[in-house]
Amino acid sequence: MMGKMKRRSFLGLAAGAVAMPALPRVARAQAYPSRSVRIIVGTAAGGGMDIAGRVIAQALTERLGQQFFVEDRPGAGTNVGTELVVRSTPDGYTLLLSSAANAINATLYQNLNFNFIRDVAPVATIARVPQVMEVHPSVPAKPFQSLSPMRRRTRTKSTWPRPATAACSRSPASCSR
Repeated sequence: MMGKMKRRSFLGLAAGAVAMPALPRVARAQAYPSRSVRIIVGTAAGGGMDIAGRVIAQALTERLGQQFFVEDRPGAGTNVGTELVVRSTPDGYTLLLSSAANAINATLYQNLNFNFIRDVAPVATIARVPQVMEVHPSVPAKPFQSLSPMRRRTRTKSTWPRPATAACSRSPASCSR
């Protein structure tokens, strides 16, 4: 009698093991967001980026039911705020409202404590703003792509002024590559 019970138990366990992958698995992820979310803006309060961040924060708060708030961290052409986000825990509760300035800074500053392209992941595009780069007519560069190698060649010969705003006709992320 004991041998039959063991055999039956074994067959039951084997049938259960075969059927187990077919059963739906119950897994519960923590709902996002489960606490408040900071949106870091690298410019001064009251500017266009700050206003856009506050409008987005209000809409996300209403839609997701958790507080989204804007924290302005101006300085070093948005680099102070960007570095704060890069150094924060990568859990989705500290977001960066970036702009073309972030991509431009990746090409202007050689000693940043972060790599914008590697260390920041895009989440959403909220606005597209046309940008224009102006150069003196005596500069032989015509398309933007020809300007970047010229800057590298002349870096030791002269200091080019850092523009307040500059970009190209493509997306800002692709300009800095």
